[in-house]
Amino acid sequence: MDSGRIRTPRTAPRTAAGARTGARTGPRTGPRTGRIAALAAAALLATVVPSAQAVAATAPRVDLAVLVVDDGGSAVGAITAELQGSGVPYRRIDLNDPNRPVLDTAFLSDTVDGRPRAKYQGVVLPHESAFGPDSAEATALQAYERTFGIPQVDAYTWAHPGVGLDYTDQGGWSGVLDGHRADVTTAGQAGPFRYLAGALTFEDNDPSISESYGYAGRPRAGYTSYLDVPVDGGGRASLVGEYAADGRRELVVTFAYNQYQRQFRALARGIVDWLTQGVHLGQSRNYLSVHVDDVFAPDARWDPALNCTPGDFDCVGGGDAVDPIRMTAADAEYAAAWQKASGFTLDMVYNGGQGEQWKTEHGGADALTDRLVADRAQYRWINHTYTHPFLGCVQDNAVVPWQCAKDTAGNTLWVSRSEISGQIRDNYNWAAGKGISVDRSELVTGEHSGLKTLPQQPVDNPNLAGALADNGVKWTASDNSREPQQRAVGTGTVKTVPRHPMNVYYNVGTAAEMTDEYNWIYTSRADGGSGICESNPTSTCLPAPLPTATGYADHIVPQEARTALSHVLGNDPRPHYVHQSNLAEERLLYPVLDRVLADYRALFAANAPLVNPAQKDVGTELSRRAAWDQAVAAGKVTAYRIGTTVTVKAPSGVTVPVTAPEGTRKKLLLGSTAFGTAYAGTRSAWTTPELLQTAVTLTLPTA
Repeated sequence: MDSGRIRTPRTAPRTAAGARTGARTGPRTGPRTGRIAALAAAALLATVVPSAQAVAATAPRVDLAVLVVDDGGSAVGAITAELQGSGVPYRRIDLNDPNRPVLDTAFLSDTVDGRPRAKYQGVVLPHESAFGPDSAEATALQAYERTFGIPQVDAYTWAHPGVGLDYTDQGGWSGVLDGHRADVTTAGQAGPFRYLAGALTFEDNDPSISESYGYAGRPRAGYTSYLDVPVDGGGRASLVGEYAADGRRELVVTFAYNQYQRQFRALARGIVDWLTQGVHLGQSRNYLSVHVDDVFAPDARWDPALNCTPGDFDCVGGGDAVDPIRMTAADAEYAAAWQKASGFTLDMVYNGGQGEQWKTEHGGADALTDRLVADRAQYRWINHTYTHPFLGCVQDNAVVPWQCAKDTAGNTLWVSRSEISGQIRDNYNWAAGKGISVDRSELVTGEHSGLKTLPQQPVDNPNLAGALADNGVKWTASDNSREPQQRAVGTGTVKTVPRHPMNVYYNVGTAAEMTDEYNWIYTSRADGGSGICESNPTSTCLPAPLPTATGYADHIVPQEARTALSHVLGNDPRPHYVHQSNLAEERLLYPVLDRVLADYRALFAANAPLVNPAQKDVGTELSRRAAWDQAVAAGKVTAYRIGTTVTVKAPSGVTVPVTAPEGTRKKLLLGSTAFGTAYAGTRSAWTTPELLQTAVTLTLPTA
């Protein structure tokens, strides 16, 4: 399908068809009955004004939690994942559970201290007829939504008058959306999707598979389109919009999706903001930071004949490393210029001792070190230990794979606390002596060593935690592919910061080398590969080896950029990591980052900039999220809105994430102050009660 107008089929189906995303098909019922005259379009998120029925003499209390009615489909699953990932409390009702609670008036609302209470601020349904038309549960839910002004998201449905749209054969369209461009409407950019730049292209990762199916319908009275597509014959038809009728508001989504697809990830924030009227617990950002490991050190080079890396102990017949890959002064100059042009800062994860050794072996001079030190203020710097040794158990490399060496009594031999501490201390002092600013609290050990390394070393080096404490380290990096969750190291206050490995290898300097190694890993034995992809259940094989001349640019770069961008759009603060070799020779990292930055900036407006956090900021963010999720899961958080006042109570020591409209103010002991920081058209922050207060109290702006 091209990215031009969508052609109207001669006969457009009036019921949903299956889609490859795994989403449930749309309901096969007819138009909704009992709709009254359509109301005007709902006010913008920032107004957060309840419905007319809710503005009674006694303003109701609306608890800040979402009700999710789940049919097991991917659309509801995607919205649930967004709620969970951003810290929004929700209650899930499984429609497939015969013992599930029944939605009636008592389930949805009650009275607290003489005040009517709505237990949920928003409702997510698989589609508008999830309980069946005119059922007792549907009637109770609709009455609840009218009474308290509660919005409802129809996660995936089809275009029909019951949701405010004409059928697709009445000037609309239905079909596969892969590769097609949709546009955020003026109403969408003024409302829930104000953080998007305007255009949204549906992913088309595999031309042989239909990845997303949709129903684009022309709006009827009461429907405000937020995302639409051009259709054959002129005009546009809607894929996402708001339907206001019968005293209720629904966000109607008429295309299939799952939580990983870019089109959903781009819209997810706006769906949650619409669902919660812009006021909810939890917050999200779009994060990207990139750690460049081994700065000042050389990296070994892949051998395409041996299919291994000489210098590595498991490279049989490879001997010592030859022709290592190391940045030059010109590469350093390019890095500084690239940062300035791209508006993005790299984290230089350095080994000072390796640089000193290189200098000694090359006549006592090192233009690379001179250039990077001269440009030191342009980067962030992270301690990577002085000479990059393995800091776990003492390795026995006489066998492949290596194993932990043991003493005569069978006890594991460990790298000592003093050696670990010396590696951290000496590297910090080296940088300080050259005027490089380094935060003592941050550390990346070589190969993330010292931490458990399965299968050979199932526990942390018992000497690691003490050495970290000796040097004031609070945040040490771990490999997200092995340990995706943050955890404590020892019994102290040090915690891990998981990092995403980027699939740009440490041991390659050219695109041909990169593609050759990639082919070895991802092609079958029959195609000349290692066959690892065949035996590893988490991997897949390439259908054929990539051409070494074009495989990197045509296949690896877009795939790796897509993976990295999915982390960015998933509210994932974890850093990505590469190696200095990727900034050397053919400078393989830049095409990937250029693609990520270009795709991001084409998708998002200026009010949603990339957040480039330092390692300690990532560690703090992950720690706060863990404490928050634990408090919510334990039922220890109370949060509600009464009129324009929001109150949040959490256990002592738990920092609270809150998102609210522009103009929101936080109550102080005396007076108030502007709440939070601006991001994506709202205000948000991690916050705690002020002095002598037991709750966070916010005042929302009026209409």
